[in-house]
Amino acid sequence: MTAVRILLLGFYYPPDISAGAFRCEALVHALSSRLSPGSELEVITTAPNRFGGKGQWRTNDEGRSDGNVTITRVEVSGGGRGMASQARAFASYAARVRELTRDRHFDLVIATSSRLMTAVLGRWVAKRCGARLYQDIRDNFVDNLPSVLPFRAGHLLAPVFGGLERWALAKADRINLVSRGFEPYFQARYPGQGFSWHTNGIDTPFVAALESGVFTQEAPRRGDQPLQVLYAGNLGAGQGMEHILPPLAQRLAGRVAFRVIGAGAGREPLCRALAEQGVDNVQVLSPVSRDGLLDAYRQADVLFLHLNRLPSLESVLPSKLFEYAATGRPVWAGVSGFAARFVEQEIDNAACFSPCDVDEGIAALERLEVSSRPRPTFVARWRRDRIMNEMADEIVALVTDEA
Repeated sequence: MTAVRILLLGFYYPPDISAGAFRCEALVHALSSRLSPGSELEVITTAPNRFGGKGQWRTNDEGRSDGNVTITRVEVSGGGRGMASQARAFASYAARVRELTRDRHFDLVIATSSRLMTAVLGRWVAKRCGARLYQDIRDNFVDNLPSVLPFRAGHLLAPVFGGLERWALAKADRINLVSRGFEPYFQARYPGQGFSWHTNGIDTPFVAALESGVFTQEAPRRGDQPLQVLYAGNLGAGQGMEHILPPLAQRLAGRVAFRVIGAGAGREPLCRALAEQGVDNVQVLSPVSRDGLLDAYRQADVLFLHLNRLPSLESVLPSKLFEYAATGRPVWAGVSGFAARFVEQEIDNAACFSPCDVDEGIAALERLEVSSRPRPTFVARWRRDRIMNEMADEIVALVTDEA
């Protein structure tokens, strides 16, 4: 096979803690093992700027070259909460990518993108250097805008970003969508495009923990102790935890103790709502390492998930579902649409309820069997290394002699 040069753009990369970071790392490993001798894979990402990663990167892999992979991290301004801060962070990232790729040749550009603009940047770089383009789309950003931005701003901006989306995707050589729920939107707008459906899957440390027996032991609990319910993940508008958790916890006082591990723009509204309503059976904790997260899952009796009551969230498939199911713990999910159908079809000992509906939530909890139940068939089907291997094969085929 011919030696090739591939550029991968991903805004987050470990030690940043996010589904996008872990997905990007898994894809890099899968691609690295498939490249022909003399090929190069360059990753341009950011110095950790999300919760959990700051301060860890300088001794990690700044400018690291490992075999056929080079990881280049760039410092970004902003990167905190809120869309304005995130926009500043991306603008500084995009500027550095433009500098780093000027007058350079790549055979293929890969962009893994949730909020669309990394996909736009990927198209711009690919066009400038005459490379083929693979777009990995992790969210339906344009469809979400009217629900996320206040005061009709989303409705006004959607056509603008819709134009950017068309520019980024219409000429892509291949588009991957992480959720089958996105299919109606994207296929209607890009009927001539070729789509793939490589979803997030179960991260390798969770598979390894399962295989080593970490989750086989249930946390000891006396009969008079409250049920230990855990939510671990992002806290933002998409989760809407401030709308469901305070009234739900109030109704279940004495029966259930909630732990919330996470950060994001929704953390402050959640804490404020808990304080205003006098809820004392919810503990809100900062993000932890993956080892800490594995231990939190082991100690939990039930794993809780919630998506806000927004039309745009009907099509998403939360990556957290894969982690939850891998642990064997009961899954209590306030989801609707595609995510609810996925849970009902793929995950046993799981119960769904309509988002923000407290009565349905309590009824769903009553349907669960509070015991650990391994799901080996689910894990075998949805383990991330298998999914990323298939995705990497598809990517490499775009630029090899076999394409």
